[in-house]
Amino acid sequence: MSEEPRSAGLLLRTAAKVLDFILIAAVIEILPRAGFFAGLAYLLLSDGLFDGRSIGKKLIKLKVVSSETQQPCTFRGSILRNSTFGLGYLLWLIPWIGWIFVIIVSVLELILVLGSKEGKRLGDEFARTSVIEEI
Repeated sequence: MSEEPRSAGLLLRTAAKVLDFILIAAVIEILPRAGFFAGLAYLLLSDGLFDGRSIGKKLIKLKVVSSETQQPCTFRGSILRNSTFGLGYLLWLIPWIGWIFVIIVSVLELILVLGSKEGKRLGDEFARTSVIEEI
């Protein structure tokens, strides 16, 4: 009898994303010219790595899967689910307008995660994915 995958909680998901952003910040610092674009590429593609795990998710033992098939997240799914973060990452460069956008999207994502029975954010709805704890 197989165990039902357990939805990852907000704290674990946030910890994994913070680790990913620390990695992105390090890349930007190490490679000043190319780091921004490498960081954007990682942000968009990261959940398609390591069988549905970004580096942060791998360290926290989380996995992104298709809500329909339970198969690991693909690169296409990763781009879809992280598009809100990617847009915020790009707009962050625009003083005030970008910063306000990032704050609004972050609050919206938080409200959606807290209000969703499955703990899904906007990106999960776009890509039809779920974040689960690894067994």
